[in-house]
Amino acid sequence: MTALNLTRRMAFLSAGAAALTASTNAQKINLDPASSAPGEWRTGPSLPLAVQEIYPVLHGNRIHLAGGFVAENGTITGPTDIHYSLDPTMGEWVKRGALPKARHHPHLVSFKGGLFALGGFESTPDAIWQMQSGMWLYDDFEDIWYDMPSLPEPCGEAVTAVIGDGLHFAGGRRPKGLSNAAWADHIDTDTHWRWDGEDWQDAAPLPTARNSAAAATIAENWHVVGGRTVADGNTPVHEVYDAKEDRWRTAAPMPQGQGGLAAASVGGKLYAFGGEFFDNGGGVYPESWVYDPAKDAWAAIPDMPNPRHGLGAVTVGDSIYLIGGALKVGGSETSNLVEIFTP
Repeated sequence: MTALNLTRRMAFLSAGAAALTASTNAQKINLDPASSAPGEWRTGPSLPLAVQEIYPVLHGNRIHLAGGFVAENGTITGPTDIHYSLDPTMGEWVKRGALPKARHHPHLVSFKGGLFALGGFESTPDAIWQMQSGMWLYDDFEDIWYDMPSLPEPCGEAVTAVIGDGLHFAGGRRPKGLSNAAWADHIDTDTHWRWDGEDWQDAAPLPTARNSAAAATIAENWHVVGGRTVADGNTPVHEVYDAKEDRWRTAAPMPQGQGGLAAASVGGKLYAFGGEFFDNGGGVYPESWVYDPAKDAWAAIPDMPNPRHGLGAVTVGDSIYLIGGALKVGGSETSNLVEIFTP
């Protein structure tokens, strides 16, 4: 496939640069008085390919990565169907059965013993952002994927969680009309669905419709942080879902709005990393943060050694694996980096 010269970021910039400038310069607030928290970084096993816009997951004691935008010489060339897994104890990525179709931004979820890939986008040279509703299930023994009941409607760049006996899928973007080929065809959504393994059901809507957020669960509370909106750019919003009561509450916002970030939880705290901004020439956030729900406050942790956006975060034991992503805003310098943070 030819290089994707017109990325969503270029379309995004031309449509709303002024709004982005206002929102990405958010004032830093809600920091713990201690101002910083400890933690150590180390280098992990590099990916076999450079990839961004991914949602890897821990499944069966292995990290699984499937789909995303791949790159040559650091520049995006198109979506991929490739699927790899990593046994953290062995430190080697192993190629697995490919997705049925090349797809970027597929959400990987480990649920009731199965590995699922939901939503995301498929592409042609003329339609990079064809949002999907399809869901696939990976058969570990046959090493192939099977079709499963689709999402109620096409959706991408959402957040997912497994809470109790339900798989939750919320936020992101959906087509705003009949067209479904480009960034401008989509709109942010507050939709929230729960799947019990048989049927999709509506759940309490995400209070702030947004895409490219990150999320993690702490004691069965689902924390959704950061992200961006099509109209107004990056946001620091932090909202928490209680599945038992099917309702959301507002928590302390991130110290700054970061979209395209990654998050994971360890030891009862949430950690957030990376993301990108578009004003003043654009860039990638080096800042990383920890949120303590007992204090409802954020603190800084050591910056990422190689700041990235469009990356994935997976908790393994007491550490977080930060996987792939791009070193520069948009499609430039897509990487195969894996870095490991231990609080």
